Amino acid sequence: MFNLSVQDIHLAATADSKEDAIKQVAAALTDTGYVKDGYVLGMLEREKQAPTFLGNGIAIPHGTTDTRDQVIKTGVTVFQFPKGIDWGDDQIAYIVIGIAAQSNEHLTLLRQLTHVISDETLAQAMAHADSAEELRSILMGEKKIIPLKCDGSMLTLNAEAKTLNALQALNLVHLQDLETVTSAFVSYVLTHKPHYLGQGIWLSDSPEGNLHSAITLATPKHIFNHEEQPVKMLITVSYADEQPTTFLSNINQLLQSQKIDELLKITDANALASLLTGIEDTSADSADGITEEFTIRNPHGLHTRPSTLLVNTIKQFESKITVANLDGAATPVNGRSLMKIVSLGAKKGHRLQINAQGSDAAEAISAIGKAINDGLGEEVA
Repeated sequence: MFNLSVQDIHLAATADSKEDAIKQVAAALTDTGYVKDGYVLGMLEREKQAPTFLGNGIAIPHGTTDTRDQVIKTGVTVFQFPKGIDWGDDQIAYIVIGIAAQSNEHLTLLRQLTHVISDETLAQAMAHADSAEELRSILMGEKKIIPLKCDGSMLTLNAEAKTLNALQALNLVHLQDLETVTSAFVSYVLTHKPHYLGQGIWLSDSPEGNLHSAITLATPKHIFNHEEQPVKMLITVSYADEQPTTFLSNINQLLQSQKIDELLKITDANALASLLTGIEDTSADSADGITEEFTIRNPHGLHTRPSTLLVNTIKQFESKITVANLDGAATPVNGRSLMKIVSLGAKKGHRLQINAQGSDAAEAISAIGKAINDGLGEEVA
């Protein structure tokens, strides 16, 4: 377990470019005695070889093997860029973790970090943390963020309701059953009129009593009016952190594009929840499609560079592709996510199970297998 000090965390930083951000990170590593002045050249060169953006707004720049002699001792420095840094390919980094490591220590350190930051909930919390102590506690796994609660079980579609209060009662029952709000939340919501967003959509929330982030909604079987405005959906939000932001942003986009009526045609509650929250539905049976196993031959396993090549190979195909480390947690992850691939912690000799579902599944499996067997851009025995 590496030790991360609050002195290694830099909040509210700004940079003009990715290169500027990397230079700032390298300077911090130098100032704290982790590396020598020449390490920055290795970090910039590594970025040219393979971008270090993991996903979820997080990048992990580090040096090349040629600049390991510039490392004095293993360590990390963390920069938070609230305005975001363009990391290329339409990817924006909000958290930049600079890594300095001797020998292959960085692989263990990287796996430890990715197991923490691969959680989208934690990634959002880090991007919005307002103190070094809070950001450190998240990275070290000391602070647990309860994932946003919003799935099909929290949606009530086509309810026999003729008033906003009736819809509100349905929503509050869900929030109370999951213990995401207090009585103060309930009292406030019941005594304050919901906000009208337009096109029949209403929203209620409370400035108090938000224990955990959660979203519930209800739609009436028959549209009715409230204060001369139609009621097609009532959304109730418990806003304990930034997690509901994506949901509210999706609602706003649907309003702007005049697609609310199309949204209301969806009758599958789980599908509707996934669409609005932006959370990928991973409930599909991985036994469908084509499944093959391949053994990792890379001496240092799936670190950033071979993982990037694997992800790029997968992105060439339309099929839905998942990857599982059978010698690890064995839970399938999205093959298009670099962060999730690295978080598998696959070492040399580990077996990867690749599942592809789609019209080009066979071609995808063949290409992925060849890439793995060829060493994913590295020399293998």
